[in-house]
Amino acid sequence: MASVFLGAFENCHGLKPVAIDRLKRIMKKICVCLSVALLLCLLTLGCYAQSPPPGLVMYKTFGGAIFEYTKDTTTFTVSPKQVLQIMKDDAAAYQEFKKARVNYSVAGTMGFIGGSLIIFPVVTAIAGGDPEWGFAAGGVAFLAASIPLNKAFKRHAEGAIDTYNKNHTTFRPHTEYFFSGLGLKVLIKF
Repeated sequence: MASVFLGAFENCHGLKPVAIDRLKRIMKKICVCLSVALLLCLLTLGCYAQSPPPGLVMYKTFGGAIFEYTKDTTTFTVSPKQVLQIMKDDAAAYQEFKKARVNYSVAGTMGFIGGSLIIFPVVTAIAGGDPEWGFAAGGVAFLAASIPLNKAFKRHAEGAIDTYNKNHTTFRPHTEYFFSGLGLKVLIKF
């Protein structure tokens, strides 16, 4: 690769041989530095390919959350009911997630009722009948009341998962590599 770039300097008529030799040495150094940087990047990618630590993870979505449980090297997507069964060993996490699940059930029920109350007058109006807009207002009230319950579900679920993972996962420091100036910086987070 270096020879391709260095061959371009052979046909420079206006440069002295000393300058051409200096440019060749600079190009070799640049090629070596780029090769080392590429090698370090490839080695770092291998570090990120490790399996995730065992435990529970919650991904927040618009209407709720998705839970993933990692055991050994396999990751499963689990429901809130299954998360509760997984947490039976940890009393504090189990109680916290029971609160979250109650909020989840009530918020889901109120959201369904609110959506239904909104849809009936809209469908009646589309069909040409006389809609009861009071039902739609009640549906909006139900939907608005379900939002804080949904937020409480996410807050309690996140607390329960943090408690469970603290008690059931092993210690793993997290390492990061950075290039700073002309050197390499290694950051280890505990």
